[in-house]
Amino acid sequence: MIIRLFTAHPETVGENYFTHLFHASTFGVKMLGGGIACILHGLFPFWFTTTGSDCVKKLHGKLSGRRRTAAHHDEQQCWSI
Repeated sequence: MIIRLFTAHPETVGENYFTHLFHASTFGVKMLGGGIACILHGLFPFWFTTTGSDCVKKLHGKLSGRRRTAAHHDEQQCWSI
């Protein structure tokens, strides 16, 4: 069924479609902001000296935490069978 194309992956991280859309969009906007800061830093080395790396570190931390939550979610589903 075509609906599975939109729900299969979000379910693997313990989310529904709309929650996953929100989180992915939030990450995307933050990545764009960090990317723009990096470009401006390249042009003006005295601007945004840590913004790009700070953005990457924060996003990595959040994504790693979500992966652990998803792994825990999968483990609980396995035990509840």
